[in-house]
Amino acid sequence: MTSCASIAFAQEVSAPSKPEADGVQRIIVTSGSYFFKPARIVVRANVPVELLASRESGITPHNLVIQAPEAGVMVDQELASDPKKIAFTATKPGTYAIYCSKKLPFMAGHREKGMEGVLEVLP
Repeated sequence: MTSCASIAFAQEVSAPSKPEADGVQRIIVTSGSYFFKPARIVVRANVPVELLASRESGITPHNLVIQAPEAGVMVDQELASDPKKIAFTATKPGTYAIYCSKKLPFMAGHREKGMEGVLEVLP
């Protein structure tokens, strides 16, 4: 069972993003019923990043939050079925949480239900 979980997780990891001709690292991120895909995004420091983020259709609202002021990244974007462009440049290598901050009163929040991932910034 452990190997199956490792394989499933490995499929949700973005390869280190290579900048396109214009120098921007672009990654497509999809969210849905308490997940982000990919769950781990790998980028290079000091290279512009553009996430094209959306959520699966449905009525459950989701957002994408990255709070890493030490790396110059502050994102709080509502997601819709139409992709939203989220641009930032991480300035400090490290690993930073990606999560959905949505929560209904008296219920576990989306992050507590597993809707989180990692932004890994390489030197």
